[in-house]
Amino acid sequence: MALKPEPTAPFHSVQYALRVLESVAGCGGGVTDTEIARDTGLPTAHLSSLLLMLRREGYVEQIGDGAYVIGDSLVVLGSGAPRKAALEARLQDTLSRLRDSVGAAVYISRYIDGEVRITQVADGPLTPAVREWVDFRSSAHASAVGKCLLTQLDQNGRRDHLSRHRIARLTSRTITNERVLFSRLDSQPATVPMLDLQEYAVGTVCAAVPITAGSAVGCLALSLPIEHAHRLRSAAEALNRQAAPLALSLTL
Repeated sequence: MALKPEPTAPFHSVQYALRVLESVAGCGGGVTDTEIARDTGLPTAHLSSLLLMLRREGYVEQIGDGAYVIGDSLVVLGSGAPRKAALEARLQDTLSRLRDSVGAAVYISRYIDGEVRITQVADGPLTPAVREWVDFRSSAHASAVGKCLLTQLDQNGRRDHLSRHRIARLTSRTITNERVLFSRLDSQPATVPMLDLQEYAVGTVCAAVPITAGSAVGCLALSLPIEHAHRLRSAAEALNRQAAPLALSLTL
């Protein structure tokens, strides 16, 4: 599998957040935001939003004198053998909160061993998950999840995938021409959510944003029934804002 060289916006945020965590971890007794800014070279406004996100996710804590120290979430994720279970529990909790805040079923998907895999889902009675009427592994060309993952592969990686999973028409909106599909993927801005407007299934709209963590390819996605299609773009924007914290969890 070959990756495209251009990093996404959440990727940049993750790199900056890692620099902040390194600065905080390097001073066991606590470090001020002024010292972090000097150490990382990040602008004050950008640093403030990163520290707010890191505090909200429990990666740093602010002590009595206003200095920052490493938080409990980072300690748990760095605890060796239990790390996988702790990470999955943390991601599931984050997904559940995101589901409730955007009012949609939400998903984490990864591209693993050349296949599209939905690794975690948070849905509910009022936020039903999309019905997998065609195997997600075979429908990357049609789903928001699949297209978002394919945008993170280079041309050879995409062609390899489609040589194993032939393009098929799933609805009247499905793109079935490889050249047109690749053109759409190449023109997709990294900071704009990928949409699926009834391309995978009639009656369902979806959105997905990349959560690249290191060399791994992944995405964060949501689905809505067609009667809530008017909420798709605002929900997708909220989803995009949550991509960086999830990518950071997968990176640590």
